Amino acid sequence: MMAQKDKNNSKIKFQGVFPAIITPFKKDESVDYDALGKLIEFQIKNGVAGIVPCGTTGESPTLDHKEHAEVIKFTIDKVNGRRLVIAGTGSNCTKEAIELSRHAENDGADAILLVNPYYNKPTQEGLYRHFKAIANAIKIPVIIYNIKGRTAVNVETPTLMRIASECRNVIGVKEASGDMNQIRDVIAKRPAGFSVLSGDDNFTLELVKSGGNGVISVAANVMPVQMVKLVDLALAGKIEEAEALNKNISPMFSAEFIETNPIPIKFMVARMGMCEEVYRLPMCEMSAEHKAQVLQVMKDLKILK
Repeated sequence: MMAQKDKNNSKIKFQGVFPAIITPFKKDESVDYDALGKLIEFQIKNGVAGIVPCGTTGESPTLDHKEHAEVIKFTIDKVNGRRLVIAGTGSNCTKEAIELSRHAENDGADAILLVNPYYNKPTQEGLYRHFKAIANAIKIPVIIYNIKGRTAVNVETPTLMRIASECRNVIGVKEASGDMNQIRDVIAKRPAGFSVLSGDDNFTLELVKSGGNGVISVAANVMPVQMVKLVDLALAGKIEEAEALNKNISPMFSAEFIETNPIPIKFMVARMGMCEEVYRLPMCEMSAEHKAQVLQVMKDLKILK
């Protein structure tokens, strides 16, 4: 679903399930574009609202600038207007984020996704200036990605609303703060047309029940049908059915983070035969014990026979 109406009766463009797609690598660690193309087709065939390349799940920290731009352009070209493309272009260097965002805009991305600046721990004023500088440098929509657990800084609701009020192209947030009270506060105070997307599969149903719009999903890499159905049911107000489905697939939400994302999800995609199980350091393969546990979840959910 990409065109539902929010509580303010204004069109929400970014709504539904957006897989944060993995970046497959060949055995020599070069980007496997054949595999990436097949993964994109798998997602489109199974009804997702859009694709998010070069996020955390796409191992963006280990892609150089040329690769980063190429993966985004490849995704845009492969999708070819059939779905939305939200390009991950965030950085802890504002100038670098502007450069990546301009590349994505020029190549035809529908929106960009900007993660909190990580490691340097800016103040709320610094966050405001960072996001505003990037938003003002481009014309396409901007979605802010708030994930304190990976960045050591939280975009507080007054800061987010300040940015949204001053930058008309800041039209959404990927919320992975882990704080449902904060998420509900954002939903209550957001301007008309502002998307609130879950950044954590486990919180998706609760977020949509609270008035949010969908999820940028890790789990959708391997189970797009189930994630699309979950969000569609919740958006349609079929909460009892949504809760039953959420309970059934919730073991996946634990399995995908049994070790650091995207290690488990790439392992799963590889076991489905859609990519090699190749990472770039400092990411590495899971322990044998965790692999066995994840395989059992995949079998229980009939992802693997």
